[in-house]
Amino acid sequence: MPTLKERLANVSMTREEYERAMNLLGRMPNEVELGMIGSLWSEHCSYKSSRVHLRLLPTQASWVAQGPGENAGAVDIGDGWLVVFKMESHNHPSAVEPYQGAATGIGGIIRDILALGARPIALLDSLRFGPLSEPRNRYLFSGVVSGIADYGNCVGIPTVGGEIYFDSSYSRNPLVNVMCVGVVRKEKMMSSKARGVGNPLLLIGATTGRDGIHGASGLASAELGKEEEEKRPTVQVGDPFRKKTLIEAILEILEEVSVVAVQDMGAAGLTSAAAEMASKGRCGIQISLPSIPLRTHPMLPYEIMLSESQERMLLLVRKGEEKKALQIARKWGLEASVIGSVISSPVMRVVENSRIHAEIPVRLLTEDMPVYHRPMKKPRYLGQVQRFDMESIPLPVNAEETLYRLLSSPTLACKKWVYRQYDHMVQTQCIRLPGSDSAILRLKETDKAIAVTTDGNGTYCYLDPLEGGKLAVCESARNLSAVGACPLGITDCLNFGNPEDPEIMWQFREVVKGIAEAARYLNVPVVSGNVSFYNESPLGAVDPTPVIGMVGVVEDLSRSLKPGFKEAGDWICVAGPTSYDIGGSEYLKFCHGLKRGKPPRVNLEVERRVQNAIRKGIRRGLFHSVKDISEGGLAVALLEELSFGSLGAQLTALPSLKTTNPRWDFFLFSEAPSRFLITVPHSRLKFIQRFFQSSKISFSVLGQVTDKFVLSFKPWKVQVPLDSLLHHWRNALMQPYGETS
Repeated sequence: MPTLKERLANVSMTREEYERAMNLLGRMPNEVELGMIGSLWSEHCSYKSSRVHLRLLPTQASWVAQGPGENAGAVDIGDGWLVVFKMESHNHPSAVEPYQGAATGIGGIIRDILALGARPIALLDSLRFGPLSEPRNRYLFSGVVSGIADYGNCVGIPTVGGEIYFDSSYSRNPLVNVMCVGVVRKEKMMSSKARGVGNPLLLIGATTGRDGIHGASGLASAELGKEEEEKRPTVQVGDPFRKKTLIEAILEILEEVSVVAVQDMGAAGLTSAAAEMASKGRCGIQISLPSIPLRTHPMLPYEIMLSESQERMLLLVRKGEEKKALQIARKWGLEASVIGSVISSPVMRVVENSRIHAEIPVRLLTEDMPVYHRPMKKPRYLGQVQRFDMESIPLPVNAEETLYRLLSSPTLACKKWVYRQYDHMVQTQCIRLPGSDSAILRLKETDKAIAVTTDGNGTYCYLDPLEGGKLAVCESARNLSAVGACPLGITDCLNFGNPEDPEIMWQFREVVKGIAEAARYLNVPVVSGNVSFYNESPLGAVDPTPVIGMVGVVEDLSRSLKPGFKEAGDWICVAGPTSYDIGGSEYLKFCHGLKRGKPPRVNLEVERRVQNAIRKGIRRGLFHSVKDISEGGLAVALLEELSFGSLGAQLTALPSLKTTNPRWDFFLFSEAPSRFLITVPHSRLKFIQRFFQSSKISFSVLGQVTDKFVLSFKPWKVQVPLDSLLHHWRNALMQPYGETS
């Protein structure tokens, strides 16, 4: 018989929390009840350390149809259509078993979109790994990419975008953040609010097995240790083909049956799903264990209630409609059964014939969990890493060699090796493909399109969490503005170390403050999201890494610009203020081995003004191309644009700078924010200069597009053949795998 200490350790519960649960329950919980309470009180499910800070985020706007509190958020794009989207993490499972961890991360986020009655139409992934020079990191990288590709391709939802960063802080603890986007008619959006005493509860999808037990409390809410291989049984196993039929079955049931509520079954399985439905409806739910289809016989009530077996959904239908719903589900080859019903008493009751295995007030499970105001302390390391003298960086002797060196950075290298494994054309809605600032999806049922993107920079947040939070929001919005889309909503995934460490909690609060400030200034509400704590291995905590997923609407597809330079003779210009900020830059980190300085400070008023002007200019057809300038600075932005064609570029002038000694490396590799690389027709330069001047926006003419396939920086007498440079950039990420394009 395990001791109380051992029982609490199994569910990651403290003695104080156990005593709180006893006081609320009025007695000692039995084994099943302890497992249920421990799972829902886990950090992963309860947000007990982050809840007090998340209240800072702006969540409302006239176009927000569903904000935080449901399985996903939704924004109104007009004409009766809603875009539904959510991002979540599957970090710890992916560190333990990368293929299944990533695959089931995809599966889980699809169910969140489906729970609102929306058809999933796109996936994006935001990934972080340690250096590829280490075999374990290469194993994790290839396993995660394969898991995403195989699951997404099989389920028939295109993976249309994302991002990948590499840094030593993510060694052994990769970050796997996945975003899903769907669409639904406004009048057909569902909720998870249970109501109607006697209404039957249906479990539809796969059978219930022992996979994933303690996934929320034992894996996602604890640091990774040396025994991580032993945690493989807590990683769920996905089945994308069953998910495809589950999607179609649920959508058909919603069309044909009177459905009251829909709920995804993810972390903490049946316990979490049923409790959340009951909590939102201020009612109770009774579950009959013998009615649940099992994969393994026998299974204990504890195992059934905490199983995180994949490809399962809960539906609450009106009494008398259950037979029709079951017939549709079984037509699609799915397991389906009535496993319980709504009761008037606000309790979660688990029964087996006449025996009651658990009876817990719903409020205890979902509202009365502890909420912590964790102590916070400014990290000691900041004083050291923020002290940085740019002049101490030696000027590289050879500009061409330095450019080749920087383009060897896996963070900046072409990601074609990854996205060529994804089917981004299934459903035939993606019209701007992976490799661009944002993906654009044409909504077949409307005359509109949406743009979607993800972004976040952990190095910036490590060096200055407040500014890093602001920059993550601004960069995502910049990605949308670069394709002419107006940002409408944010879903965030906040990845941090141990919240019991005061320095980690200080980082978290500062990042949230930064996100809130920028989101409010740019008028982009946060409608959904996820917090992932305990991202630590024996090597230490990951860099504080907020990932911002953003959705915007493209009102006029005919004005949307394709990537790449268009015509020889076009002027190459930069809109927005240029500065020599290299603190936290990839150039400083990869070429000089320094993760130091302060990231560039963003002026939110300037950021808003520049983005508004760029979107306005695109709508008016003023530009031939637009590209935001971010990691790697102007040099990488130029290269990415040139990679889409056979034209070259010659830079002959510098932007106006407050310096008497301009350095070519700072000029080319500065990651100063609020900037766009644009090309404009030769004949319209003066008009466009006046256009930006009228908005009080800095505008610099740097050079021209040429018909020679070279990249030339005339002020420093640098000329690089583009075929060689692009070959190097396109193959840098493949080299650890012995592949070339």
